[in-house]
Parts: sequence; C-alpha cells; structure tokens
Amino acid sequence: MGKILGVIAEYNPFHNGHQFHLNQSKKMLEIEYTVAVVSGNFAQRGDTSLIDKWSKTQMALENGVDLVIELPTIYSVSSAENFADGAVKILDSLKLVDYLSFGSELCDVHILNDFANILYQEPKEYVTLLNHELSKGFSFPKARENALLLYLNDIRKYANVLSSPNNILAIEYLRALKQLNSPIIPVSVKREKVDYNDTRIVGNFASGTAIRKLSQSSDVWTLRKVMPKSSFDIMYECLKEGKTVPSLAKFEKEIIYNIRKMSCEELLEFPDVSEGLEHSIKDAAGCCNTIAELINMVKSKRHTQTRIQRILVYILLGITKKDIANSKKVQPYIRILGANAKGKELLSAILKANPRLDVITSVKNFLDVSSNKILKSMLQKDILATDIYTIGYEYDSYANLDYTHKLVIE
Repeated sequence: MGKILGVIAEYNPFHNGHQFHLNQSKKMLEIEYTVAVVSGNFAQRGDTSLIDKWSKTQMALENGVDLVIELPTIYSVSSAENFADGAVKILDSLKLVDYLSFGSELCDVHILNDFANILYQEPKEYVTLLNHELSKGFSFPKARENALLLYLNDIRKYANVLSSPNNILAIEYLRALKQLNSPIIPVSVKREKVDYNDTRIVGNFASGTAIRKLSQSSDVWTLRKVMPKSSFDIMYECLKEGKTVPSLAKFEKEIIYNIRKMSCEELLEFPDVSEGLEHSIKDAAGCCNTIAELINMVKSKRHTQTRIQRILVYILLGITKKDIANSKKVQPYIRILGANAKGKELLSAILKANPRLDVITSVKNFLDVSSNKILKSMLQKDILATDIYTIGYEYDSYANLDYTHKLVIE
C-alpha cells in the first residue's frame, strides 16, 4: 500500500491551521493514508476539550484523516514526555506508519533533534546543570530549558526554541522515537501566522486558544473563516445543544470538594504533587470558591500554572502516580474512534501486520476478554473521564457513552 502518515493531535477543535498542516504533510510526502492519534475529552495542558472526542473524530475524518485512534486519558492529560511516549508507542505499534508529521514554530528538525538527543542520552554534564538550575528554585520546565541551553552553549542558534509548547512536544516526539528505535521518519511543518496562545485572528488563521475563547462569545460566527466549514458546523451544533465544556472551571466545585475531603497524605498520591505542595493545595481549597482563586494561591516560581491545572485534572479523574507508572510499562491499546473507507483498509492492513495488537472497537468486549489488568484499568479511566466530562454539559449529561456511542464512520 501507499505511504502512511501519522499525526498526534488534540484537534481542540480542528481549525485551518490543522488543515494546513495535513495538506502540507500529504503534499510534501506523497501520502496515501493518514492515521491520527487524538486526545479525548481532557487536554494535555490541564484543561477540558471544548468538544467531545467523537465530534473531534468527525471533524478529522471530514478534513483529511482516514483513521482516528484515541490517546488514552492517562497519557493525554500527562506531561509532554508521557503524552509523547503514549502517542508514539501507539503509532510505532501499528508497524506500517512511514512518517510522523508535527507542527512547530521551528521547521528545522535537526535543531529539534539536538535537544532530543540530550534528553535521550542524558549526559552527565547536562544532568549536573539541570540539578544546579533546580537548586535555584526554578520550575522543572524552566530549569531544563536553562540546562539545555547551557549545555549546547550556542544562544544564537538555540534561543527561544523551548519557549514554544509545540517545539517542546516535537522534541519529546523525537526523543520517544529514539527510545523505541522506531523506523518512523519525523517531519516538521512550520506553524503559520499565529502562535500557540495567540488570541488574534490573522487572515484565515487563529489558534485553538482564540477559537475556544471566541466560541463562548457573541463573535462565534467570526470563526467560520478560521475553521473548515464542516468543523465549524459540528462545533456550532455542539454549542447549540449545550454539549461543550469550555474549561476546567466547569468542575471547580467537584475538584474543591475532592480536595477538601482528602488528607494531605492522599494528595501526595497524585502525579506532580511533591515538596510540600500537598499542603498548599489543601490550604487553598479550604478557602477558595473557584479554580482561578485556587491556582493563583498555589502557583509559584517552582510550580507553574500548567502543573497546578494538571494536578487538578488528576484529582478530578482519580489518576495517581501508580497509574502513570503503570502506563509506562505497557504497550497501549488501539482504541478506534472512527474511520472512513480508506481508514478501514488501513485498519485491515494494520491487523494483518500485527495480529496480536490490542485493538478496541467495543469497550465491553475488551473489558470482558482482556486479562491485562493495567490496560483494563487505563480503559476504565477513559470511561470515567467521559462520564465526568458530560457532567459539564448544559443538557443531556448521559453516562456510559463509551459503551453506547457508535464508531464514527464516514
């Protein structure tokens, strides 16, 4: 069969920038099939997805993706390293993917690779520099950035590379490919016109951040020029039906309730909670009414807002340090969310190439048949994440959608 492209995305929601990335990748690499590993109902930077995972799947299938696989929740809400590990493991396990294409502010894969090589090899001098920067009280991301730049010792060449979340993810994808000794070839497509957190509309482009913000305003119709028509129509239908969850604030009472009923020892069981942070979180939850207040009270030079938000998602979904550790030990399952005709062809080829792959088209069947306790626990976290997510809907907050929702077939 022809060349196969892999992409890793949140599509939160699918916009013209995503369309540009797909089109450029396909044209540049002469692609025949495209498979996307897409995060579910919660996002990597400690927030909710605006729309549900099946709506995102439909957007992807209508705009150039052939097969959509869900990135399990444990990876999708985790650090950039674990997010990348889980997603790259999935693409690599398919045995047929030729390329991994990602969008970044820096188009030069060689420069990104310089960073990835250090993270993969962890030379002693770099580790010493990292520990020294951490001892100054910097957050881990900032300490790592400082240590990498000091180790590379070429500010002109490498300055500002690590200031972009997309570049950081790209570096983690490259590191994960090296760790797996994967034959997948990495390719970078430069982001056009707007940055990750840009709130402006520039021509026909807007960031996901801007789109999510405008979707909650009276200016929602302006988004028609920055999204493919089918994507806008799907998003607008979700908005009209009250089936969007714009931010983690939708669950602030549930989160504060959970923290208040837990002991500091119980809070220590959650990822990223260390160094007395459990006491700060507990104290803040005891006097706050909102997520925004809680985050502002807890964040510091060492503990970034993103880290705090991610901890709050862990608390909401009940994801512990043990869950994260277990996720590193296994080959993730392949949870199919949707496919078009070409995607069905691709799935058949994947199953032929790797017949022992854990492919899920029915949640119930997998839970009934599988003997792998870690994978079953991971899937149950996906189910719980959907059940909690729908509580944020204005209407029809049904549970058990992972059992009842059909595959999206185009």
